[in-house]
Formats: sequence, structure tokens, C-alpha cells
Amino acid sequence: MQPQPPYDLHADADDRPVTVDRREGPYGEVVLRRRGGAGPSDDAVFEIIANGCFLMDTSDGRSERLLIRAALDALPADRPSPALLIGGLGVGFSLVEAVAEPRWGRIEVVEREAAVIDWHRAGPLAALTAGALADPRTEIVHADLVEWLRTGPRTYDALCLDIDNGPDWTVTEDNDGLYSPTGLAACAARLAPGGVLAVWSAQPSPAFEESLRNAGFTQVRTEEVAVARGVPDVVHLAVRGA
Repeated sequence: MQPQPPYDLHADADDRPVTVDRREGPYGEVVLRRRGGAGPSDDAVFEIIANGCFLMDTSDGRSERLLIRAALDALPADRPSPALLIGGLGVGFSLVEAVAEPRWGRIEVVEREAAVIDWHRAGPLAALTAGALADPRTEIVHADLVEWLRTGPRTYDALCLDIDNGPDWTVTEDNDGLYSPTGLAACAARLAPGGVLAVWSAQPSPAFEESLRNAGFTQVRTEEVAVARGVPDVVHLAVRGA
């Protein structure tokens, strides 16, 4: 599916970021920018910015893929067709990684920004995730993740959450609730016994590890992914008791 107007995919001669789309929504401004060529095949890098805060781009994705792999590895090998909830569609790395693994059963993605869903369904990010969205296991839910965890109708074997730059650096104040005792209790309630919670972060958070233990999670650990500059990206992992 090709991007449709009003997306601006013209390359900038001096490689400055180009705003491809800008939306105002109930949670503030969300922007899709492009650096480099006019599309993924031209080595373009797409960036998602929320309320002026850089969230993610398509330049790497190693830690987003680790989020999914580590969660699956932490589940019992004999658990059949485990159900996965991905919190945040982002640029799609986590979804693509999940769909590439036949062991996953139902794959549900909760994304609160309609613009992000549009960019994947019929916009500039469609080339990256069209196959994953077409997979019969995939379901996209347009909802706020914090509210969905609190009131949603289903349970899962794994929750892989990537809606912020980490527990210590949230995009909006509302997201703070996800990492609070109440939010972690909601995560535990959505997990089947022995289920895995995996949370992406742009930096390690010993305080969040302690919060996970205080919430009753076990096997709490942090996996690091080296980045070109600065502290490593990390994935916090924890298991709900049986």
C-alpha cells in the first residue's frame, strides 16, 4: 500500500528532518518526521515525536525486537500458542518481530494515537509493517494502554510495553500510572499465572526493578542493548507468580 496525500515525502537537499505529518490529538501533538531519502527503500529514517519528545525511529530497532524475544524466552517452552499484548505500535519493530515467530498465538497491539495507526495502515510506515498487519494473529486496538490494562476483557501470557522512553521518562503525565503500584497490579491482573511482563526503557531504572518486586513479580532482571552514544537501552523483565 502506497502512502497517500497529505504526506510530504519530498527529500530535503541538505538532509534536514522533514515533517511528513503532524496531528493534534487528545494527548497533544504527534509528528512523523523523515531523514534521508523519500522512503524506506531509499534509506530514509522515520521518527515519531510526541509533544516535542523524541520517541523512536526506524534506524535500528534491536532493543524493540529484544523486548519480544526476551519475553518469549522467559515463558515455559511447552506453553502452547501464548497470547501477546504489545503496548504501543511505534514504528512497528516489536510487531514485526512477534509475527516472525510462529510460536506466538494471538498478537494484540494497543495504540492510543490514531495517527500512528494511520501511518502504518495507509501511510509512510505501511511498507515496514504491511505483512505483519495482514497476519491473521494480529489485532490493532485503538485505546489508551493504561485504561486497557485496567478494564480490558482479556488475559495474556506476555505483556511487552513500549509507550514511553522508560519508567523514569514518560511522554505524558497520564502514563505515570502504568509504573505505579496500581498500574503494576493491573499488569499482573492481565497476565496468566507464570506470564511475563517486559518493559522497554531508554535507560536502566533500579527504582523500577524495586517497584516490580514490591508488586509481587518474581525473576526481575534487566537486559541491556548497547547504543551508539550514551547509556544502553534496556528491557526490564519480570514474571507473575503461578
